[in-house]
Amino acid sequence: MSEKMIVIGGTAAGLSAASKAKRLDPSLEIQVFERSGYISYGACGLPYFVGGLIDEPEDLVSLTVDQVTNQRGIPTYIHHEVTKIDREARQVTVVDLDRNTEQVYPYDKLVIATGARPIRPNIPGVDAQGVYCLRTVEDGIRLKRAVTAQGKKQVAIIGGGFIGLEVAEELALSGLEVHVFEMLPRLLPFLDESFSTAVLNVLTSHGVQVHTGAAVEALLTEDGAVRAVRTGDGAETPADLVLLSIGVTPNSELAAAAGLELGVKGSIVVDDGMRTSDPAIWACGDCVQMKNRVTGRPCHVPLGTTANKQGRIAGANTAGGHDTFPGVLGSMVTKVFDLYIAATGLSLQQALEAGYDAVSSVVTKGDRASYYPGGHDTRICLVLDRKSGRLLGAQAIGGESVAGRVNVFVAAITCGMTVEQVNELDLVYAPPVAPVYDPILIAASQAMKKVEK
Repeated sequence: MSEKMIVIGGTAAGLSAASKAKRLDPSLEIQVFERSGYISYGACGLPYFVGGLIDEPEDLVSLTVDQVTNQRGIPTYIHHEVTKIDREARQVTVVDLDRNTEQVYPYDKLVIATGARPIRPNIPGVDAQGVYCLRTVEDGIRLKRAVTAQGKKQVAIIGGGFIGLEVAEELALSGLEVHVFEMLPRLLPFLDESFSTAVLNVLTSHGVQVHTGAAVEALLTEDGAVRAVRTGDGAETPADLVLLSIGVTPNSELAAAAGLELGVKGSIVVDDGMRTSDPAIWACGDCVQMKNRVTGRPCHVPLGTTANKQGRIAGANTAGGHDTFPGVLGSMVTKVFDLYIAATGLSLQQALEAGYDAVSSVVTKGDRASYYPGGHDTRICLVLDRKSGRLLGAQAIGGESVAGRVNVFVAAITCGMTVEQVNELDLVYAPPVAPVYDPILIAASQAMKKVEK
């Protein structure tokens, strides 16, 4: 008799798990339930959809319900919300949101891939008309509709993280007046301070008004609609619409109600094989606790790349495999106007808090031969252990080549390399793509001077 497997969540982690399990064990009867109206979409593309660079929401979708159901043989249901997990009976309760009906489905194996949701601050006016989040395709459609509406000219973005800054870029390019409110003293505080300043400068040079050290204490309303943002110093900034972009929290309520173990920030605790505290239940993606590959400590770093990897591992193991997930470095990259920003591993502050005798080193170097046109300055910050020289983290800003260079540092940190070993790498050289001494080598060479002899 075939085993029944249910997957809760039909985006990156959930569909990766379902697809991998079906490939390895075609006899599995797998069903996927997704609460929203879209599956398998690129959430990282939502800022560019809102800004008009991407025309249609369907352009963000990799797989449709029909493709997954009929081509992959995995029945998939949108607008279906799992409301209860009964571990003893091994069954889930599912509500069809379109028909408002409820049905119970049995399972032998269960995968929880419920993702995360935007944090909504507990401030007056947060539920007013004109206040948006950006997490799902439906969120993107609503925000884009508001942005393109007649008379909408002033936008307030609360939160200066990657998503908030990407949306700020897109809306400024669309001709709107954009204000970014960041509670902390500077943008992207995990970056070297000079890098944060560079990000601030590129935003202001393109007309984005950035308010740092600005805690939003209320959204002022009129006739039920937002009209202004008030910060702790009493200043009021008019706004026709507001985007909340202050981070996410794991969707772990189902797991908590079922008695599964929770960890950092309420995320679901899993082992290296993505199995929860119940041996019949796996979890993956933005809803789970992860392990930092440098410190070995629990963390929660919600990224699409991680969700896809964890989904494949969970799917393989539900099908009888023994795959493991080694952890995360938190590698990330984005673009703010013409400035590219990439980072991996620990920041200096994180390294110090983890107990390392850490130091940082910053260099600036052109990303092409000096005589070859079209080059950009690349600034690299390396974080290292002073005693051993072990590389703990890396950041870079500059042209688009910073992504590839930070990926080299990703490999180096993963392998436990020292900055001296990085300095010995036999990297490529050609005038159009890199100078004789690559910025990576210059950064490592300078960082070596910080190592105790």
